[in-house]
Amino acid sequence: MALILNIETATTNCSVSLSKDGKTLILKEDNDKSYSHAERLHVYIGAILNEANVSSKDLDAISVSKGPGSYTGLRIGVSAAKGLCFALDKPLISIATLEALARQVEANEGVIVTMLDARRMEVYSAIYDSDYNQLRETQAQILDESAFAEYLEKGKVYFIGNGVEKTKSLISHPNAIFIEDKLPSANEMSLLAYNKYKKSDTEDVAYFEPYYLKDFVALKPKSKS
Repeated sequence: MALILNIETATTNCSVSLSKDGKTLILKEDNDKSYSHAERLHVYIGAILNEANVSSKDLDAISVSKGPGSYTGLRIGVSAAKGLCFALDKPLISIATLEALARQVEANEGVIVTMLDARRMEVYSAIYDSDYNQLRETQAQILDESAFAEYLEKGKVYFIGNGVEKTKSLISHPNAIFIEDKLPSANEMSLLAYNKYKKSDTEDVAYFEPYYLKDFVALKPKSKS
């Protein structure tokens, strides 16, 4: 049996779940756009453990969303996870934020584009097939009308994440499906964390850092002619 505490703070959604063998037992989350993670995160952790009637010492591992995402949010989540791992002598498991987000989409065909808002017309994005195999690595990119054109011409493309709103303003294609008002959640981390736990795929607690993905694709300069 593997009892894992999952922490997701990469966006405005402060989300914590307790899972057993890959299945979520309890989930507490709140999309407070004021980024009050510092106040809410430990409250949620304590409430979940109390509700499940388990001690923190009963946990087998701690998993944390590693990014990309909000610098502040990621720092809070990773700091909390590392603190628990140090105090309890438990392994740390990191979960790619965009991979967990993709799991919110159930599709039999096409591809899934997970995207988090960055700044201006920029997003952090990754692309997965309908079985959640990653087709394109995570990138920081600037959106334009031709973004994801090669995938849209081949079939359905499901866009999900808080980068969807500005994507809708640029892309108009019959194969584009926009899934709105969805953010990464600790719920989808449960199975991913369990799979990593079974393989002992863990992080060095002392040296682990969030995946910020700071570098953006540069815009081509406009012609002066």
